[in-house]
Amino acid sequence: MFLVVLDSFGIGYEPDAADFGDGGSNTLASVIKSEFYHTPNMKKLGFFNIDGVEVGEKEKNVAGAYGRMREKSRGKDTTVGHWEIAGVVSEKPLPTYPDGFPKEVLDKFSAQTGRKILCNKPYSGTEVIKDYGKEQVETGALIVYTSADSVFQIAAHEDVVPLEELYNYCRIARKILVGEHGVGRVIARPFIGEYPNYVRTANRHDFSLTPPKDTMLDVLDKNGFDTISIGKIYDIFAGRGIKKSISTKGNTDGIGRWFEEQKEDFNGICFLNLVDFDMLYGHRNNVDGYAKAATEFDEALGKFMSQMRSEDILIITADHGCDPGFKGTDHTREYTPMLMYGKDVKSGVNLGTRLCFGDIGQTILDIFGIDENVQGESFWNEVKQEK
Repeated sequence: MFLVVLDSFGIGYEPDAADFGDGGSNTLASVIKSEFYHTPNMKKLGFFNIDGVEVGEKEKNVAGAYGRMREKSRGKDTTVGHWEIAGVVSEKPLPTYPDGFPKEVLDKFSAQTGRKILCNKPYSGTEVIKDYGKEQVETGALIVYTSADSVFQIAAHEDVVPLEELYNYCRIARKILVGEHGVGRVIARPFIGEYPNYVRTANRHDFSLTPPKDTMLDVLDKNGFDTISIGKIYDIFAGRGIKKSISTKGNTDGIGRWFEEQKEDFNGICFLNLVDFDMLYGHRNNVDGYAKAATEFDEALGKFMSQMRSEDILIITADHGCDPGFKGTDHTREYTPMLMYGKDVKSGVNLGTRLCFGDIGQTILDIFGIDENVQGESFWNEVKQEK
């Protein structure tokens, strides 16, 4: 089983999007306008046939099953989206800090790290090092900032705060940020360079909240199946239920690792996240960059599909939207795609609109014949080939 998350590839705003300030957002509709967008293999899998998708050319002979996923959780971030795909719905939104973190949290963090704090407000990750990087380097204080998501981000120059030390500060923050202040992720955001030309490095590391109950990965692991993660999946699930973890430095590297795992013999799931869509392009309102990333993935997808074995199944989805053509730079509350392909999957099945991302997790358990439930309804019976 190969499960691929195109991080933030939404396909149109959800009915409650206005509650999140996201009415009218549509990542796909923004990206497809770029001259660099070309996804013929996703088209073959029914991408433009999905309910509610009004852009692109519909495929007459769809090669797999397809549907539209609606998020049940009260959120639109990476942690909540991935947890729900894996069968854990978050009834309450994770805490966010539009006015910065409370004094008691920062006092405790500062006391335990022995370092002062800079910034403490929502900020763009590239802008924050422009504005506070020089002071960070001169004083050794830590830049703490957040976003519209449930995150506590710590930026520091690698020459001033070595990576392992920064990661340790994140572990300290993770222990402090529990209960009412249990943010989804504490994120290390190291940077390098000389003022004013600081740049973030690929040594980002996420320290996630632990899922509150068993996910699809825990269930697969307990039942003796292989669980392989590529990219930030390991971080998102705080390592829970994952037997083998492969870290990546962006989409191109992640796609390369995906092909490597395709050659391996395993019985279980390979779960891949391609983060650049969100991190490099969605949040930076870079429509052409997003389109190029989609085209790169689609070229790889064609090759991957041609190399699939008869018992392999592929599912492609997303965890939320991040419309690069929409106002602001935050995630957007959108439906996500679900494309499914393999010899055991019927062609041309339209699953309509599914009411929970967790339908994917429950379907995967069903495929492996595991009689346990996560939050979601399986659609395996609707798509499996009769033998």
